[in-house]
Amino acid sequence: MQLGSGLDRRLTPYVFAAPAVLIMLFGLLYPVIEAFRLSFYEVRLGEPVTAQAFRGFAIFAEALSDSSVRKSMAVTLQFSIIVVAIEMFLGVGLALILEKPLRGMMVFRTLLVLPMMIAPICVGLIWRYMFDVNVGPINSWLSVFALKPAWLAESGLAFFAICVTDIWQFTPFVFILALAGLQGIDQSSVEAAKMDGASTLQIIRYVKLPLLAPILMITILMRVIDALRGLEVVYAMTNGGPGLSTELFSLHIYKSAFVTQRMGHSAALSICLLIVTTALSALLLMWSNPLRQKGR
Repeated sequence: MQLGSGLDRRLTPYVFAAPAVLIMLFGLLYPVIEAFRLSFYEVRLGEPVTAQAFRGFAIFAEALSDSSVRKSMAVTLQFSIIVVAIEMFLGVGLALILEKPLRGMMVFRTLLVLPMMIAPICVGLIWRYMFDVNVGPINSWLSVFALKPAWLAESGLAFFAICVTDIWQFTPFVFILALAGLQGIDQSSVEAAKMDGASTLQIIRYVKLPLLAPILMITILMRVIDALRGLEVVYAMTNGGPGLSTELFSLHIYKSAFVTQRMGHSAALSICLLIVTTALSALLLMWSNPLRQKGR
């Protein structure tokens, strides 16, 4: 009886957690499995299952050889590198400046994180208005210098606009994580560096940043994944235009599925994106694993 009761007590948490775990696994795995299945078929939206033509890996080959797919990949890679690099620089820099308690700093920190709380589709609509060539406030300010650029109608300016929007929205995310990491640093290391005569820049470079490295790597990982699958803001601002200059990879997947209704093509590209993000996540986590570093 005692053995049975002890076993029952050990199994009770798993029994109660099992339904929620099964529901989560179904919700997470079923879409991936279905997308993987669709990636082997030529599927049109609304067609019956019997009309689906099996194509195998030919769909992957066709999708990856498409010039518009390669263009969207290049745009996404360029976009991700630029915005993540600038957001990390600004977010960590602001965290280093604002880590000390100053008068009014709580209000400033609250205002700083507001952009992150706005829904991405609303952010896209807000900045589309901001960059509007006729009624946008940005051109209204630039009119003082007799400038009236067509921000969302020229390729280079449109790409610049979506980068500015992403940086505005997600720099607070980097700031929050970096600030939390700075506040968790053991101050004895900082005080020891000060006693050894280290300058402020030396303390940041040789003490704070190395201690922040694991948190910064996780932050980079999260931001890169978000940038690779960014959709709503670009959809609301430019819909990938002009031409394909701002068509991110996830937006191309969306258009393939719901505009041209090539579900198999879209599913194949989705699987490719999943593989890339999973591999990138694994590499960054292996590189920044604090437990592995301690074991050395």
